[in-house]
Amino acid sequence: MSGKTPYPPCVIYPQCQSRECCSAGHKYIWPNVVGMDHFEAKAIIERDNPLATVVFVAKDGATIDNFCCNRVYVFVDEHLKVSSEPALPMVG
Repeated sequence: MSGKTPYPPCVIYPQCQSRECCSAGHKYIWPNVVGMDHFEAKAIIERDNPLATVVFVAKDGATIDNFCCNRVYVFVDEHLKVSSEPALPMVG
């Protein structure tokens, strides 16, 4: 690999069109990690929802605009602190 983190394959449940459905009974929103170190937030999110894959993005960075049941974008600032509330699925 070229040193880049591989992008997780997207899981889509055809019957799901909401965060609640995609979470399969696990937690799907994390307001408690805003302001937290990015690795600490990742550990909490993945513990709360073992189906979730965290993808770090710069707070003004671009994302892929699709509905993906296993992806949680975690937007981080220049100090690698979580800058906005992560949620599953995160669209764009």
